[in-house]
Amino acid sequence: MKKKIVHFLSNLFPSIFTNLAFNQLTNPQVKKLRENELAILNKAIQEDFQFKNFNIKTYKWGTGQDSVLLIHGWEGQAGNFSDLVEKLTQINFTVYAFDGPSHGYSSKGGTSLFEFSELVEIMISKFNVNKLISHSFGGVATTFALYNNPNLKIEKYALLTTPDKFSERIDDVSEMVGISNKVKVNLIKKLETESGINANTLNVSDFVKKINVIDALILHDKNDKVIPIDRSLNVHNNWPQSKFEEIEGTGHFRILRTDNVLDKVIEFIS
Repeated sequence: MKKKIVHFLSNLFPSIFTNLAFNQLTNPQVKKLRENELAILNKAIQEDFQFKNFNIKTYKWGTGQDSVLLIHGWEGQAGNFSDLVEKLTQINFTVYAFDGPSHGYSSKGGTSLFEFSELVEIMISKFNVNKLISHSFGGVATTFALYNNPNLKIEKYALLTTPDKFSERIDDVSEMVGISNKVKVNLIKKLETESGINANTLNVSDFVKKINVIDALILHDKNDKVIPIDRSLNVHNNWPQSKFEEIEGTGHFRILRTDNVLDKVIEFIS
């Protein structure tokens, strides 16, 4: 019933609902961390990094010669990788992570894919890493960063699910909230005006064709309710350097806390 009301009102007041939808897309909600996730953050060497108008929280665990950067998803944060951090430090990795703009313990404010992606590019260079692990939207931000800077050479890149087309994200939000097609069209126009980029060109399956990654692995649960598996498959089908593995029983978020999945990632990264 609520979606029907939103759909009705968004037809009557498209400008108001376009602005509401835009604010929702550019102001991520910060979710509470579990105790073990907080514990892992407390074990890290934490530093603040100034990026545009944001104070970015960065994290470092371990002192191993091999290093890796973790990139969280939209409305995620570094602490979500707690189980993976433990496993990586046990095999003598140095692990880097950060909370994206307006995410986790970084400062808050309106942000976007483009700012997040620009920060990923900076973090790769700052920590001098050539191995990456991303979750969900982190795959969009990372592939876009690599697409924009082909000089960044990545040896190994593991993606724990990934979206594909930005237009699909808009479709998902529109369906979830119930906004009218008119508002959806206006929202895309507003996003394109703000960014100066055609939304139809923002596809991971296109980015990966031109990025400098030697070896990639995509893992995706076949019953993922947040990002359908066919989106990761399309990325894989357009990325000759990638391997794809369908998994089961983890969903979208528990994939970060499932031992056998994390072991696959570590075997690949190592």
